[in-house]
Amino acid sequence: MTAAEGLVQERIWFDKPRYDEAERQFYARMNGPTQHKQDTGANSILQDIARARENIQKSLAGSGGDGAADYGELKARMKNLELENQSLHKVVEDLRSALSKMESRVSALEKRSIRPAVNGTSPAPPQKAPPTPAKEEEEDEDEDDIDLFGSDEEVDKEAERLKEQRLQEYAAKKAKKTALIAKSSILLDVKPWDDETDMAKLEECVRSVQVDGLLWGASKLVPVGYGIKKLQINCVVEDDKVGTDFLEEEITKFEDYVQSVDVAAFNKI
Repeated sequence: MTAAEGLVQERIWFDKPRYDEAERQFYARMNGPTQHKQDTGANSILQDIARARENIQKSLAGSGGDGAADYGELKARMKNLELENQSLHKVVEDLRSALSKMESRVSALEKRSIRPAVNGTSPAPPQKAPPTPAKEEEEDEDEDDIDLFGSDEEVDKEAERLKEQRLQEYAAKKAKKTALIAKSSILLDVKPWDDETDMAKLEECVRSVQVDGLLWGASKLVPVGYGIKKLQINCVVEDDKVGTDFLEEEITKFEDYVQSVDVAAFNKI
């Protein structure tokens, strides 16, 4: 018997899948249903992994298509911009050529107008058609209306006179307007030393402060605590003449009645 014939009769290696399946079923019966659950969990995990790979491949394929579309759109826009740039260059060149032609014509006309007379003779003016009698009468009337001997100095003097008159009228009108006076409304808190202080006398002392630009208003007594009341008084002042520092200095001079002065409110009018 040769080796090949012995290998043909040997069936163990050719039936290996069957033995593997039998061995798996044996161990499955030995371990019970737990092994089946573990296999099911592993299969679900493998399915999730396969599904995730498929989604990634689809997303990559889709992004690649979008990128190609964006690149094509960008290329088309760049081409359009290049065409517009070329047309703009052409327009600019045309404008430059037209401008150079206009400058040459203007310079030629200027040279022709300032060209000196040759041999003491000036160029002959262009011949005009003889005017009709009606036109001659109209021209004569226009010439009569025009003062050929009028002086520019008289016109300048008249303009200067009108200018001076208008300036004087403006200055007079501005002087009549009353200047806007900035005013403020101030609410002061005047505190006494104790509850035995005569508040009527304290208010009388405060109102005795009289200066130009100061107008005292309403007042009231506000309880502070422990039977002590403070005087809350309102006044209107002109900002350029009276300030809060001045009021505090003048009121605190009545030191027999006043302990302190505070600005409770300050509003522009």
